[in-house]
Amino acid sequence: MPRQCKFQTLTLAALLTAGAAARAQDAGTDEQAGAPAREWSGHVRGIALGQRDASAGPLAAANRVQPGTAEAGPSATLLQTELRAGAPLPWGHWRAQGTATLQARERSGGRGDATAWVNEAYAAGSGAGWQWSLGKKVVSWDVGYAFRPNDVVQQEVRRVLVPVTLSGRPVVMAEHFAGDAAWALVWANPLQSRQAGAPAEPALALRYYRRDGALDWHGFARWGARTGASVGAAVAWVASDALELHASWRAFAHADRITGPTGAQLAAANPWQRALSGGGQQLLLGGTWTSASQVSLLAEAWWDGAAARRGDWAAWRARNAALPGLLAHGAPAPAVAGNLAWQAQGLAPGTSLQRANLYARLSYKHEAWEPSLDMLYTPQDRGRIATAALTWQGDRVKVEGGLRAMAGPEAAVVRQLPVQRQGFVAVTWAF
Repeated sequence: MPRQCKFQTLTLAALLTAGAAARAQDAGTDEQAGAPAREWSGHVRGIALGQRDASAGPLAAANRVQPGTAEAGPSATLLQTELRAGAPLPWGHWRAQGTATLQARERSGGRGDATAWVNEAYAAGSGAGWQWSLGKKVVSWDVGYAFRPNDVVQQEVRRVLVPVTLSGRPVVMAEHFAGDAAWALVWANPLQSRQAGAPAEPALALRYYRRDGALDWHGFARWGARTGASVGAAVAWVASDALELHASWRAFAHADRITGPTGAQLAAANPWQRALSGGGQQLLLGGTWTSASQVSLLAEAWWDGAAARRGDWAAWRARNAALPGLLAHGAPAPAVAGNLAWQAQGLAPGTSLQRANLYARLSYKHEAWEPSLDMLYTPQDRGRIATAALTWQGDRVKVEGGLRAMAGPEAAVVRQLPVQRQGFVAVTWAF
C-alpha cells in the first residue's frame, strides 16, 4: 500500500476509534447548556459510474495520434463508507467526519484501489460573546446554486454529477451573533505556502450577515496571499411563499488561472502553469419559483470575469488544430500526442468555462421521489450541458441516479471536454 494511503487510513482509523469512544458514553445532550449531543453515525454507499470518452477535443486527438496516450476516466464501481463522530469537551465540542473508498476501474481489469481521507476534524468553543472553530471544516458562503462568486473559503466545485460530501479547509474561525446580525472572521489554510494556488491559498476572509424581514443581506471581504484583495455583496429575498430572488457580486484584484502556450511549437515538459489574471468582477442573478404541488423552477444567469476570454479559447483551439500537422514535418508521434494531452489542462474545473452563462433547473418533489432536469447554456459558443436525475429517499436507504450529456456545435468548449456522456447509480444505507 502506498505511504500516503497508509497515512490516510491510519488517520481515519484514529477518527473511528475516537467516535467509538464517544458512542460508548451515554447518548443525548451534554450537561452543559447549549452543548451539542454526542454523535456517532455514518453510511455505506455503492456507486456505479459509466462514461463515454469524447470523440472531439485534445485528449481524443492525442489518442488518435498515439493510442493509449491519455485516459479520460474509465467507468468504475465504488464502495464508500462515511463515518461521523462528535462529543462535548469541557470547553466546547469536537466533530469529525471521514471517508474510505474502494474503487474498481473497468480498464484496470477490476483491480481495486483503496483510499481514505478526513472530510472534517475540528474543535469548537465559545467565550466573550464569540464562537470559534479550529481545524478542518466546511465553510460555504454565498446565496447562488450553480455558481457562487463569494464562496471565498471553501471554493467548492458546483454542479458535480455524483453528489459528494465536501472536504473542508484548514481554518481558524471566529463568529459573533447579535440579534439579526452576525460576523464571521476566517483565517484559511494558515499552514500552507504563500505561493499555493486556489483553493489552498492562505487567506483572511470576513463575512457580515443581517436579516431584514424577508431580506438577507451579506457582505464579504478577502485578502489572499497571492491573489490580493476582493470584496463582495449578496442578497436573498423571499418575495412570497412561491418566489425567492437572489443576487451576488464580487470584485477581485487578481484570480488564479491556468495559462498555456500558443502556436504549434512542441514543449518538452508540461507548458501549462498557474498564473494570476488581472482584476475583474463576477455577478450572479437568480430566483426560484415553487408551486403548491412542489414543482420548482430555478433560473440563474452569471458573468465570471475569472474565466477565459474569447481570444484565449481561439488561441487554444488553434494550437489543438496545428499540433497534429507537425507529424508531416517529422515530429515524433509521442511528443505530439503528449502536447495534445497537456492541452486538456485548459479545461480544468474550478471556474466557469465561459464568461457568460445561463442555467435552469426543473424539479418535482412527490413523497419519497424527486426527479429533476437541468441545463447549463453558454451563449458565446452555444454549448450545452444537460443533466437528468432521479432520487428516492427512504428512512435509511437512498437511491439516486443521473445522466449527463454535453451538446452544441463541435467547436463549443463543452464539446472538447474529455467525457461527453456520464451516468451513475448510487445506493446509500445510513446507520
